[in-house]
Amino acid sequence: MAVATLTLTALDCPDPRALAEFYSAVLGGSVRNVGEDWYDLFLPDGRRLAFQRVADLTPPEWPRSDRNAQQLHLDLTVSDMDAAEREVLRLGARPLDTDEGGKWRFRVYADPAGHPFCLCAE
Repeated sequence: MAVATLTLTALDCPDPRALAEFYSAVLGGSVRNVGEDWYDLFLPDGRRLAFQRVADLTPPEWPRSDRNAQQLHLDLTVSDMDAAEREVLRLGARPLDTDEGGKWRFRVYADPAGHPFCLCAE
């Protein structure tokens, strides 16, 4: 049984508007500004890419693997945050920022390889 559904793929970048517009030109779709540091690209087939500002991002040097900067993260929508958290931890994730104060509707984890992803409330 699946634990979650994939909501979107978010790419870190220094200029989210410019990168969203680039991908819009490549893939089609419409760009929507969600906030000063976040843009969404709604693709014609219903999928969505997001672009998040990271001013000091160090881009990768392909195919080198010795760079450890986050290249992207996944947002995964869940109906029961606590149950999903228990399951991803059981599967080998580790918490990065679980919002113990309950202010946010998401929690951040690293997968077993260290890539960040968020569990997001419906």
